[in-house]
Amino acid sequence: MDTIFALASGKGRAGVAVIRVSGPLAFEAVQALADRLPVPRQAQLSKLQGTAGLIDTGLVLCFPGPGSFTGEDVAEFQVHGSPAVVATILAELGGRQGFRAAEAGEFTRRALENGRLDLTEVEALGDLIEAETEAQRRAAVAQMAGGLRSLAEGWRVKLIRAAALIEATIDFADEDVPVDVTPEVLSLIDSVLPELRHEVSGFGVSERLRDGFEVAIVGRPNAGKSTLLNALAGREAAITSTVAGTTRDVIEVRMDLDGLPVTVLDTAGLRDAGDEVERIGVARGVERARAADLRVFLLDETRAVPLLMPGTDDIVVQGKGDLAAVEGPSVSGVTGEGLSWLVSEIGQKLERRMTGAAQINRTRHLLAVTRAIGAMESARDEVCAGSDRAEHAAEALRQALRALDGLIGRVDVENLLDEIFASFCIGK
Repeated sequence: MDTIFALASGKGRAGVAVIRVSGPLAFEAVQALADRLPVPRQAQLSKLQGTAGLIDTGLVLCFPGPGSFTGEDVAEFQVHGSPAVVATILAELGGRQGFRAAEAGEFTRRALENGRLDLTEVEALGDLIEAETEAQRRAAVAQMAGGLRSLAEGWRVKLIRAAALIEATIDFADEDVPVDVTPEVLSLIDSVLPELRHEVSGFGVSERLRDGFEVAIVGRPNAGKSTLLNALAGREAAITSTVAGTTRDVIEVRMDLDGLPVTVLDTAGLRDAGDEVERIGVARGVERARAADLRVFLLDETRAVPLLMPGTDDIVVQGKGDLAAVEGPSVSGVTGEGLSWLVSEIGQKLERRMTGAAQINRTRHLLAVTRAIGAMESARDEVCAGSDRAEHAAEALRQALRALDGLIGRVDVENLLDEIFASFCIGK
């Protein structure tokens, strides 16, 4: 296997740059550039020498396999973050026999292939790198710690036990089996099925946490929706005007609200428009608002919201609170009045939805768990049908186990790997 190398820190000028090397010749590179190997897992200050002389002075670390991130011998050069220094070291490594530049995600892919990570942990690592908010960071860290893997392993242990009991009745079909295994098999299946169904039911919330919630601001024309969006975003994201019907299309702004990833939608003012273009904008606004996770109804002086009725969990608030003196909550995008309250209210409502979040958060996870549920339901039916259906029950349990193995990356994932690792940066 080639020894690979890459810049693991960000490109451009920086105080420190980290260059990672992994493979059978990693320590040979250290000896060539730094003269001697440091004690494993202890940083060593070294003068790095290249073919043209001194390159830089930096820290060198060595992590012998299989106890490294990739499971191979790994070395890291922590040098000054000058583009010239980085380019020179990369050129020195690239000029050595058996070395090549790493591809996107190749370090993590080797960690997967060498059993240092399972597929759910690889995906979680990608989520952590992409995390924009505190809630996303916490979810990714929990997944990296093996949250989904632990669940799947627990399910597998029970299903393996159930399958073994069924197989025993097949192997000893011509003999008297002293114990009826049906009650224990059904008990094992019935203990796993509710947990799998919970994962399916909570998938929508966990997927939203990973990809972001949608909150739509809706109301009549000139209710202050665009001004409110600009105040939440902290910039002029939408055109504001006293002319009704200024917003013709849905404007999206992604932001961090109380640690949650949220895309706020500014929709066209809800009214029976005479202008064909405005009618299209209103229709799109209504469609997106209905599909959103939460709606903020911004009332004007009429206190009316046509075309769309608030749901029980939606937020209804008076707009232009700096101008309107009304009872109840109000908000102003101009003065900031009520803005903190609104952000807190949105955060609390979305946090409550997250209480039912599942561990699975990708369509691949959902499909694997759904297949496992279907196979287990078939297995249960076959067990209840009697001993004559034991072979069918055993096969159904094997299918369920195969689905769970696919969930954590033991089988049937080769065609997914290129897509997964394509989103990783080169140095990871």
